[in-house]
Amino acid sequence: MHVLYYSGDPRHGNVSYTRSTDGGATFSSVLQVNRSGSAIAAGTIRGPQLALGRSGRVHVAWNGSAEAELQGPINPDSGKPGSAMLYARLNDAGNAFEPERNLMHRSFGLDGGGSVAADAAGNVYVTWHGIPLDAKSGAGPEGEARRQVWVARSGDDGRTFASEHKAWEQATGACACCGMKVFASRQGSVHALYRSATEAVHRDIYLITSRDQGKSFEGGLLHKWDINACPMSSMDFAENASAIIGAWETGGQVYWARVGARPDAMQPVAAPGNAKGRKHPRVAINRNGELLFVWTEGTGWQRGGSLAWQLYDRSGQPTSEKGLTAGIPAWSFAAPVVNGDGSFSILY
Repeated sequence: MHVLYYSGDPRHGNVSYTRSTDGGATFSSVLQVNRSGSAIAAGTIRGPQLALGRSGRVHVAWNGSAEAELQGPINPDSGKPGSAMLYARLNDAGNAFEPERNLMHRSFGLDGGGSVAADAAGNVYVTWHGIPLDAKSGAGPEGEARRQVWVARSGDDGRTFASEHKAWEQATGACACCGMKVFASRQGSVHALYRSATEAVHRDIYLITSRDQGKSFEGGLLHKWDINACPMSSMDFAENASAIIGAWETGGQVYWARVGARPDAMQPVAAPGNAKGRKHPRVAINRNGELLFVWTEGTGWQRGGSLAWQLYDRSGQPTSEKGLTAGIPAWSFAAPVVNGDGSFSILY
């Protein structure tokens, strides 16, 4: 069980890592991932993310704070450096994290949360959404419609990264203060969920997929949502040997679906009951196909809330195992995990 958590001031805090080999009964010594104060958690979707790569190497990516030593490119709109997309990996000895690096060089305007994925072949993918440095004001889309999904890829376990490139050229924009999620499957495909931003009100969920190790992506609209606001939402993925599951929020409700070849053919499954400010869905699936779906209720800007969960059987039907409890602090969410015996745990 690998645990990544945030502490300190939500605008300039620290990222810590620990792991358990006995189902959470005990944990290893805590390792600090970042330079002190270089991370941010305000908004919930800007916190750090973790991925496991070849030989179990831990990879972490996060939005850099204003106090971070490493800054992103100069914002041509303001003339000031912006936040950096930071990355660090566990060293070869497994006893410390290597110094953090900025992977953002050809884009600016980092706002919503970036993401990281890794596979057993040594590929590592760090993604975010931002604006091309060469974007000309007045020569194309303006505002959030200028934003695109970017990918920085490593083929050597994160030792080096190629310069970031646009995931695809589709003019969907990206909701600036929403997160996104990238995921590398066991079969080698790479999937990403993000929220678009076009014509002020279109905040739809898109799914894009790469089958050539992140060199190119294709995809399309998964779930529509028209709202003239930024919902500050996040997404998730999980898989077992036979299925990949995606999760997201639309209209104050949370959904999961089996990832298919065509986003418009996927069948979203809503969490049971009435939607009451549901956000930050997280999902885990065991080898038997049972699925644990967790989310928050009532959380918001500088406001904590409740944790809710629902267990689904292998056919996708909700079981009697469900719950709702208080205890989610501001800027946080829960994390479901599959234990060695196929049972589930929830960390929060």
